[in-house]
Amino acid sequence: MSKKLAKATLGAGCFWCVEAVYLELKGVNEVVSGYTGGAVQDPSYQQVCTGMTGHAEVVQITFDPAVISFSEILYVFWRTHDPTTLNRQGADVGTQYRSVIYYHNEEQRTVAENSKREADAAGLWKNPIVTEIAPAVEFYAAEEYHQDYYALNPHQPYCQIVINPKLKKFRKEFGSKLKDVN
Repeated sequence: MSKKLAKATLGAGCFWCVEAVYLELKGVNEVVSGYTGGAVQDPSYQQVCTGMTGHAEVVQITFDPAVISFSEILYVFWRTHDPTTLNRQGADVGTQYRSVIYYHNEEQRTVAENSKREADAAGLWKNPIVTEIAPAVEFYAAEEYHQDYYALNPHQPYCQIVINPKLKKFRKEFGSKLKDVN
């Protein structure tokens, strides 16, 4: 593992789903659920749920670029949510559920823009991709009960109905990229 870690900040609907996916990838050291992109400082989950803060539910991923590249992280991103629905993922509706990539430097911006074009051109989705690409701004970690949500609450109905099928599909498609589980 290299000593130089990088960050990726992604919104793809409910942060519980996104966190569960990225925690399983080799090269990912940490995934923190949180909020960014809005005007309210240190928002609460209740505030963000109103859709009035401007914040999106996101995950901030700390990864080792020597093991997994930002491009590979985005490859997973395009294939584990629907980036063609504006402000919506499944039953989760509102600006807080928007598809968004927050870049941390110009290199990430370029990679994100190219990746979006490639994903659109690949015809992964019937409709065009509407994912926003924006500079990273202040990130606020979500409340503690949102962290590692799926791992701590696997039998909760949302986890069973929404996250389990997503993880099953993800594990099948990305099996070679998963961390070894002992």
